[in-house]
Amino acid sequence: MFNADESSLAGNLMIFTAAACAVWIAGTKITAYADELAERFELSHALLGLLLLAGITSLPEIATSFTAAHADHAPLAVNNMLGGIAMQVAVLAVADFFFGERALTSVVPNPVVMLQSAFNICLLTFVAMAIIVGDVPFLGAGVWSWGIFAACAYSFIKISKAEQRLPWVINNPDDMVFGSSDRGKNARSLEGDSSVWLISKIVISALVILFAGYTLATVGDVIARQSGLGESFVGFALMSAATSLPEASMVFASVRRGLYTMAISGILGTNPFNVALIFGVDMIAPGAPVLSDMGDFSAIGTLLGLAVTGFFLMGLIERADRTIWRMGVDSAAVLIVYTGGMVLLYSIRGS
Repeated sequence: MFNADESSLAGNLMIFTAAACAVWIAGTKITAYADELAERFELSHALLGLLLLAGITSLPEIATSFTAAHADHAPLAVNNMLGGIAMQVAVLAVADFFFGERALTSVVPNPVVMLQSAFNICLLTFVAMAIIVGDVPFLGAGVWSWGIFAACAYSFIKISKAEQRLPWVINNPDDMVFGSSDRGKNARSLEGDSSVWLISKIVISALVILFAGYTLATVGDVIARQSGLGESFVGFALMSAATSLPEASMVFASVRRGLYTMAISGILGTNPFNVALIFGVDMIAPGAPVLSDMGDFSAIGTLLGLAVTGFFLMGLIERADRTIWRMGVDSAAVLIVYTGGMVLLYSIRGS
C-alpha cells in the first residue's frame, strides 16, 4: 500500500494532481449519464441531482470522514464535512461567473431547489446550536447527532415528495424553456447505449470518484500537514476542497449542458448528506460525542455555510436576474462572504 507520509512533497503533488484529473473526468462523465438516464425514464433533474449525483459525489466525504473518525480525528472529519458545505455553494457562484449570460438562480424553474435550501439552513442551524451548547451521549452517539440525523432523513422524504406537487410557478414561461435540459451541441449522444450499459457506466464513474476522491483527501491531508497548517483549517479548507472536486466537476458539466436545476440540486442535495454524516462519525469515533469536542472554529464554519446558502435561497426566490462581474448579485455576495469567512477561519485556526 502507498504511504503518502513517506513520500516527498513533489511525489504527493503528482499523485494529488493525477487523482484530481480522474475525479474531474468521472464527475463530468456522470453528469452526461445522469442526463440521459433522466430523459429515458422521465425523471426530474432536481430529484436526480438529489438522490443520484448528491449521493455519488458524497462518497469521498464518506470515506475520508469515517477513516478520520476511526483514527480518533473527529474534529478533522467534522470540519471536512462542514467545509465542504460552504465550499460547494461557492462553487455554484464560480459556475455562475462562467455561465455569464444571466444570473444562475434566475433560470432554475424547479421550486424544489428552494425547499432544499430551506432544509439546509435549518440543518446547519441545528449543527451550530449543538456545537455551541455541547452534546450528551445517547445510544452510541450524541442526542444532537441523533436529532440531526432524523432531521436529515425527514428532509430527504419531504423533498422527494415535493417533486410530485409544485405549489410555486414561474411568472415567465420562457424561463421554463431556458432552464430546462439542453442536451446540447457538445454532448456526446448516448442513445445507442443500452440502459444496463448506461447504469454500468454510472457505477464505474462512482467507483472512480470514490477511490480517486479518497486518494485526493488522504494525500491532500499529508501535503497540508507538511505545510504546517492547523488540523481544523486543514479539514475545513484543504480536505474539503479535495473531496468537493466531484461536486465541482458535476456543477460545471451541468451548467455547460444547460442542466441548471441539476447543478444547483446536486449541490444543495449533497449538503444534507454531509450533515447526516456527522451521525456516522459520532457512531465511529471513540470517546465523547463529537459535537462536544468542536469549538468556535467549527461553529463559525457552520454559520458560514448557512450564510452562503441563505444568499442563494434569496436569489432563487427573487429571480431578479441582476448581474455584476458576469455573475448574479447573489453569487457575488456568496464569493465575498466565503472569502471573508475563510480569512476569519484562518486567523482562528488554532482554536
